[in-house]
Amino acid sequence: MIRKVSYVTILVKDQEEALDFYAEKLGFETQHDETSKNGTRWLVVGPKAQKDVGLTLLRADKSSTEAVGRQGGDDPLLVFQTNNCLETYKALKGKGVEFIGSPQERPWGVEVVFKDLYGNKFNLVQPKGWGE
Repeated sequence: MIRKVSYVTILVKDQEEALDFYAEKLGFETQHDETSKNGTRWLVVGPKAQKDVGLTLLRADKSSTEAVGRQGGDDPLLVFQTNNCLETYKALKGKGVEFIGSPQERPWGVEVVFKDLYGNKFNLVQPKGWGE
């Protein structure tokens, strides 16, 4: 049976500019950075406190370029958790991260949606009971 999720692929136009966004803006660290003999670069980033799941920043090929920035369609692709949504929102906004609205109270906690450098949307959520 399936045991866990290990990697989620994010299609990117340029791996270096994507790495800069995820590392410099979101504070993620590089988990893997290897180039195979055929030239394919396997670049994986993730939150410093979470080593068991990584985001693979995969350069889109000709058949997948239209999906860059639209992997979740008009909905958020992933949910990132934080202990303090308002503080994280302020810090990321200060680094130039684009948000859709401001943090709002929801039945499950406090959330706000932000975009990566290509337009993929992500939820930033402080689950109810955290940070209180």
